[in-house]
Amino acid sequence: MSGGSGSPVIQAVIFDFGGVISSSPFEAFSRYETEKGLPAGLLRKVNATNPHDNAWAKLERSDIGLEAFDEAFAAESRALGHEVPGRDVLPLLSGHIRPEMVEALRRLRARMKIACITNNFKAMSVSPMGALYKQEIMGLFHEIIESAKAGVRKPDPRIYQMMLDRLALPASACIYLDDLGINLKPAREMGMHTIKVGDAAPALDELERLVGFALR
Repeated sequence: MSGGSGSPVIQAVIFDFGGVISSSPFEAFSRYETEKGLPAGLLRKVNATNPHDNAWAKLERSDIGLEAFDEAFAAESRALGHEVPGRDVLPLLSGHIRPEMVEALRRLRARMKIACITNNFKAMSVSPMGALYKQEIMGLFHEIIESAKAGVRKPDPRIYQMMLDRLALPASACIYLDDLGINLKPAREMGMHTIKVGDAAPALDELERLVGFALR
């Protein structure tokens, strides 16, 4: 795809990690709720309550540590009627790497910039998700912004602007992929092309349409 000047319209693709490069943790949340006899959707409801300043948000900005998160998440879930220790939630972040997404990364990298914006926390090793940050995958990205290091997390518009500054590109030259609509909205409002990721195949169909070449 080219503009009138002959330069590519799309010059960078920015990825979320969990739920995009890896499978979504929401399946594990559902299994946990079923096993514990909890209402379906409880864990997502806790995370969606006061989303910019709850226990999860504070952990991903490195405002609190693991012990404080354990207690704060328990208090927040208790307020919704069912106490869940935060330490039970972190292992549920595990997922499997989607090989088709990794192949897409390799093909994209050969032709344009690729980047990653991920909400994470410093002690990723306490969660199986830590194993997902494999050097061979993360090493593919030209730029990476992690919330725990940046002190700001999605959907704060500042984290997207930080990435645009690093890439030295306008929002209109970028595609952003995420599995959460709340995280896509700021990117879209800034002018990025956005793709909501559920299953990998439909997301890759849309990404191929936007970049104009095969990714599989």
